[in-house]
Amino acid sequence: MKTYARTDEVFVDGRGAVLIDNLGREYLDFLAGIAVSALGHGHPELAANLRDQVGKFVHLSNLFRHPYTEQVALRMCRLSGMAAAFFTNSGTEAMECALKLARKAMYKRGTPQRSSFVGLTAGFHGRSLGALSLTHNEKYRKPFGPLQDVTWIEPEDFDALEQVLTKKQPAALVIEPIQGEGGIRELSHDYLRAARELCTKTGTMLVHDEIQSGCGRTGIFLAAQHAGVTPDVVTLAKPIAAGLPMGACLANAAYAETFDKGDHGSTFAGGPLVCRAAIVFLDEVDRGLLNNVQVRGQQLRAGLEALAREFPIVREVRGRGLMLGLRLHHSAAEFQKALYKNFVITNCTAGDVIRIVPPFVITEAQVNEGLSRMREVLVTMPQETATKDRKEIHS
Repeated sequence: MKTYARTDEVFVDGRGAVLIDNLGREYLDFLAGIAVSALGHGHPELAANLRDQVGKFVHLSNLFRHPYTEQVALRMCRLSGMAAAFFTNSGTEAMECALKLARKAMYKRGTPQRSSFVGLTAGFHGRSLGALSLTHNEKYRKPFGPLQDVTWIEPEDFDALEQVLTKKQPAALVIEPIQGEGGIRELSHDYLRAARELCTKTGTMLVHDEIQSGCGRTGIFLAAQHAGVTPDVVTLAKPIAAGLPMGACLANAAYAETFDKGDHGSTFAGGPLVCRAAIVFLDEVDRGLLNNVQVRGQQLRAGLEALAREFPIVREVRGRGLMLGLRLHHSAAEFQKALYKNFVITNCTAGDVIRIVPPFVITEAQVNEGLSRMREVLVTMPQETATKDRKEIHS
């Protein structure tokens, strides 16, 4: 079906933060499969573990135990401060689990009328009917209505947040600590703390969608941990199995036993193959992988800010760790295409932001090379911009 705008190049190999096409050309991968391939490409330990598991068994279903599901669940809960995990095959499925969990929690509480949700403008949570309901962009939602009852509020509007949680009495507030598809927009720590306080006060489940920002992409396991905030439920996916399809919905102790047997399920989720991949990823985290995320993230951000000072077309640098955005005054899509021709893979999100989410294993030399190639492209672009639109480059 014609749902993807694919490039013409065919990629056949990779190593670390480099992808190689069928003509032997090498590309710096600053996208990592849209924030997925945390360990890069061709990771030796990942390959060895997957080969070993394929030689044993690939699938069991969740009717039976294997050695890895509980190990991965325990380690993820410890890293996130949660108490229970439900594994899925994707971030979208993790969001569906979270929405069902919120509805069931309200039902068990004796308030089934609390069935609506609150989301933030510019939020993106997936494309299934439930997750799509909370995805703000109307072009994604309009052809598929009617959807769930969702009230939208602007990020950082503290008064609107308090008013809607108090008056609407929703089942859950769903937010991304850093809005990915919304243009790498980081919510303030004060806002995250206020949302936590108000959800506790009003009995609203607080759901953090950390599918893109979580699992270490910002330098610690969850982006909200920078603010010292723990949600009731967090959804994860992208990097956790280093490229294999895996997601998770994690709940704190208050919601850990909300589901009864048969309330939710998945044929493939949490299987031995993806769990072996997750263990390799988590082992790398234990060995200090996130230190590289922090150091390379600082290096990359400093380089982007230098470009912003040099080129008026650059409006703003956003994000933290290895989840960064370069916001332009104009021609972001053209810049992304030109970068691709210069063998740097990124993508354009929210219309005016270049999303930069490389593998966690990216090297110092590769960051410098990527910044150099970005500069080569920026030199060729028109720099005119309206003075009134010029903003501080630091987020």
